[in-house]
Amino acid sequence: MSRWKELTGGTSGEEYAARFAALAESGKDLHGEARFCAALVPPGARILDAGCGTGRVMLRLAELGYDCVGVDLDASMLAVARKTEPELPWLQADLAEFDPSALGIVADFDLIVAAGNIFPLLAPGTEPEVTRRLTAALKPGGLLVAGFGLDRAHLPVPPSITLDEYDAYCATAGLTLLDRFATWDAAPYDGGGYAVSVHRR
Repeated sequence: MSRWKELTGGTSGEEYAARFAALAESGKDLHGEARFCAALVPPGARILDAGCGTGRVMLRLAELGYDCVGVDLDASMLAVARKTEPELPWLQADLAEFDPSALGIVADFDLIVAAGNIFPLLAPGTEPEVTRRLTAALKPGGLLVAGFGLDRAHLPVPPSITLDEYDAYCATAGLTLLDRFATWDAAPYDGGGYAVSVHRR
């Protein structure tokens, strides 16, 4: 079972969406992840939102002209995404078993984004397989972008993956580290408790 399901029971979609709606109403900028991705690939590029949740990041990328696909295990989160924009492809799948052909999509993404602490919330032990499967869905030269917390202050669960471990999983999958930042606004990484990593296939 994923740490996310243990944490939420897989029924928190509406609550999660309401929390971010309140943040938006308060004036908080919620589009840092989408801006970050848009700076890496041009409009029209194919982007997979891995662990898309209620669709916050993918919806903004679609508005900016990207060809997007969202995948998530949590049906309650996907229900919110589908209600918000039913025309976009929202697919339910476990990232540890992610098989584009079985889902009827082509594995030729220019960029895959895993925002929202996806890797620390996976089922324990599946991190290498998830990395391998996401890498296989990238075009040669494609980018895997992952942002996640590294300490308790930045996570809703105890820390479960280090940057050294993540980089090792990426290297084994055939990825090369391009850059690392402390935030989705591309602040330099200084060893803090949150990191955004960009790897290339």
